[in-house]
Amino acid sequence: MFDKSIKAVLCDIGGVLYVGDEPIQGAVEAVKEMKKYYSVRFLTNTTQKTSTQVVEKLQKMGFDITSDEIITALDVTKMFLQQEKSYAEFLLTDDALSFFDELKYYDKKYIVVGDAQENFSYKNLNSAFRKLMDGASLLAIAKNRYFKDTDNELSMDAGCFVSALEYASGQKASLIGKPSAEFYHLACASLHVKPDVCVMIGDDIESDIKGAQEAGIKAALVKTGKFSKIDLSFGITPDYIFESIASIL
Repeated sequence: MFDKSIKAVLCDIGGVLYVGDEPIQGAVEAVKEMKKYYSVRFLTNTTQKTSTQVVEKLQKMGFDITSDEIITALDVTKMFLQQEKSYAEFLLTDDALSFFDELKYYDKKYIVVGDAQENFSYKNLNSAFRKLMDGASLLAIAKNRYFKDTDNELSMDAGCFVSALEYASGQKASLIGKPSAEFYHLACASLHVKPDVCVMIGDDIESDIKGAQEAGIKAALVKTGKFSKIDLSFGITPDYIFESIASIL
């Protein structure tokens, strides 16, 4: 259990609630119980699916989670582009691309990079590089190194391709998803609480744990998903460590 100062919970999704297409043992019950004690927001850096698709997947697994309880990196990116009155050249999956259709009438000011999977072709990466050299700005929805894939193995994440474009163009990407402080503070604001009374539950030692702590939020590491024992040697000290989300309460 968390200490008495905690009033709200931010919770990662992939690797914490499920791996692949299977919920982590006890996670469905843990979420139901947790919502009795805390206000909760579920955060995800996934850029393969929209929030609607994420909710559908979670509900099929048995989770009692609604769309207004989820904040995705795609949601935050769309909000940013709307504020900037900009469209973009996107490196995303086809499903994610359609999420931005209503912004098409704006000029393209940005190159936006998420997890594009098969769309990370040389042709697409080189097209993005050329636009960066022509003056576009580089925006990274996420810079994670890898994720736990549906086959239960690690796969390269968007950060690898963001780094390639940074190196080629000489331009530093602006980060809009986790672990940016802005992303975490937006999640806290949606719960109407300050960061210092929140805790972030995650399986990524850098994005979830270090990112949350740098945003003034306590962090709980779970030993599921992409967690590896080597994570504890990186000099990052979680406020809490649990075997899984099921063991928190």
